[in-house]
Amino acid sequence: MDEVLAADGLRKSYGDVEALSGVSLSVAEGEVFGLIGPNGAGKTTLVRALTGTTAVDSGSAAILGRDPTEVDRQRLGVLPQEFRPAGRLSARELVAYYAGLYDDARNPDAVLDEVGLADAADTWYENLSGGQQRRTCIALTLVNDPDVLFLDEPTTGIDPAGRRSLWGLVEDLAAGGTTVFLTSHSMEEIERLADRVGLLNAGELVTVGRPDDLVAEYGGESRLVVRTDDDADAALESVSLPAALDATVSGDGITVHGVGPRDIGDVVAAFDDAGVVYESLVWKQPGLEEVYLSLTGEQFEAARPAAAAAVGGDR
Repeated sequence: MDEVLAADGLRKSYGDVEALSGVSLSVAEGEVFGLIGPNGAGKTTLVRALTGTTAVDSGSAAILGRDPTEVDRQRLGVLPQEFRPAGRLSARELVAYYAGLYDDARNPDAVLDEVGLADAADTWYENLSGGQQRRTCIALTLVNDPDVLFLDEPTTGIDPAGRRSLWGLVEDLAAGGTTVFLTSHSMEEIERLADRVGLLNAGELVTVGRPDDLVAEYGGESRLVVRTDDDADAALESVSLPAALDATVSGDGITVHGVGPRDIGDVVAAFDDAGVVYESLVWKQPGLEEVYLSLTGEQFEAARPAAAAAVGGDR
């Protein structure tokens, strides 16, 4: 596939905070590239650098083979993390206005229907719910039928059913050849949509790969967490687990390692036979959160809070 989006050694600092530390990546035509990282990791700065709305200190970027500041804007769709259109226009009026900015725009009503706003199309933007407002903003990025689509936290404030509907829309766009660059705090969203994912931490792109491959390489094993009011150490000593399994005590309770779906019944029986009273049993499969922890040594949501405050949010 042709390379549609590229970055080579992007660096950007805000005062003493280095928001991007030599980021390089490449995205192919029709690919959904997911970028994850906590607040302050540099996600929004990277999107701005790739779209030419932030000047970098060094390095280069290209969209469709051109400098981001020179590319035909009608071929791009960009949804910023924060976007506040005119409140006293209806969703239909807003989409129609943006459609008028392009030579060959899509039908506004068709776009509103795609994002699930057909029934609220005539409601003022300021009177829409938070989720409906975000859907309206997504519609504005789709009205020009872009070749390359940047979505910065697209489903923030949208209910679970609405998120899944929009995920289907993104999948359809990618299947039709649209290249999507997606940032998100939602591991579920990235695991569902991304062909490849990049993990950004403190301005550095730690790794890039297919979600399943990253989880297989770095995610660790599945486990069963047993939470009990009993003394966890004493409870564990009394339990006779299947020979292939071992367990440790942590703040979460008793963690039984390497538990597959077929092992759960045997582990539960072992705790029952030992008379251990437990509050809950939670089976956890490794995912991108575990990958992030393995590669950075930091819990996903806890990373870089001080830097986030220093640069005013998710830079």
